[in-house]
Amino acid sequence: MSAHAVTLTLGEIVRRLSHVCAGEVRGEAATPIDQIAPLQSAESGQIAFLANPKYKKHLHTTRASAVILHPNLASELPEVNGKRMAAILTPKPYVYYARVAALLNPPTRLAAGVHPTASVESDIPASCHIGAGVSIGAGVTLGERVEIRAHATIAAGVSIGADSVIHPGVSIYADCQIGERAILHSGAVIGADGFGFAPDFAGEVASNGCGEWVKIPQMGRVIIGNDVEIGANTSIDRGALEDTVIGDGCKLDNQIQIGHNCVIGAHTVIAGCVGIAGSAHIGHHCALGGAAMILGHLEIAPGTEISPGSMVMKNIREPGKYTALYPLERHEQWLKNAAQLRHLEKLTARVEKLEKLLEQAQSKDI
Repeated sequence: MSAHAVTLTLGEIVRRLSHVCAGEVRGEAATPIDQIAPLQSAESGQIAFLANPKYKKHLHTTRASAVILHPNLASELPEVNGKRMAAILTPKPYVYYARVAALLNPPTRLAAGVHPTASVESDIPASCHIGAGVSIGAGVTLGERVEIRAHATIAAGVSIGADSVIHPGVSIYADCQIGERAILHSGAVIGADGFGFAPDFAGEVASNGCGEWVKIPQMGRVIIGNDVEIGANTSIDRGALEDTVIGDGCKLDNQIQIGHNCVIGAHTVIAGCVGIAGSAHIGHHCALGGAAMILGHLEIAPGTEISPGSMVMKNIREPGKYTALYPLERHEQWLKNAAQLRHLEKLTARVEKLEKLLEQAQSKDI
């Protein structure tokens, strides 16, 4: 989110991004750009982008002043007033679009200072923003320019690295560590107790109602690396004995549940409503689709992609794309197929028996 956009020329955009992404101006480098927009709706003064070839048809109708696209598509640029349309050519147009969008829309930075309604029990750098109703416990360490926005709760012993933004209503439990340039969106809960209970009852519990679940103290922390973004209402449980760890550069969507003692490798992305049970280890650069479920104590190889809605019930040793879905169909047909699945084990046994009989018959013929 930005307070205001800025205006840059194509040449300035390319120069400012040259250290992170290759780009080359085609056409007038002095073309001014004040915003980025889709090809279909872009207006004069805006830059559009073409990352998916199926939208190529819109190149000839766009009103954008310039476009970001792959060098292979440079010949497709239309003529405007007798000249080729201005462009930035790059081998990674979608990434370049993201970089340009960030450049033209710098994030809002709130003024440094502590709101009079905040409760602060720790020394805070003068460059930090502490919003209305914020609660900061004893022994908290904040880096420079950290923003703790309204009604967030930072418990005792927490550390938060420089330039991080904690949005309204976030709760960070005691002793958790947040790296630099982190973004935690509203409602995120970091470091709540993991779901740990020991059963203290015998087999007769159903008949006599005896027994109970004994709570296991959760003594670990949550350790979050640098450049991590955590979506709204996402929960990350603290470890039982060891720490729950979120690696550098991870991006987590809204409403995700990560259980105690999980380790999420660097630069892994996790879409909304994913559930990861305790002690699962997810490798670096993985991608988990929305509503995927990962059972506890599993290991997922680096570079693995899990399709949306899949349930992972065993270790994944080799990277690749994995799917565990039952195709959508009419309910009546689903019931028929489900009925057949119930008899699959018996059918398999019958087939194996028939194969053995066939082998015996063939051996007699020989």
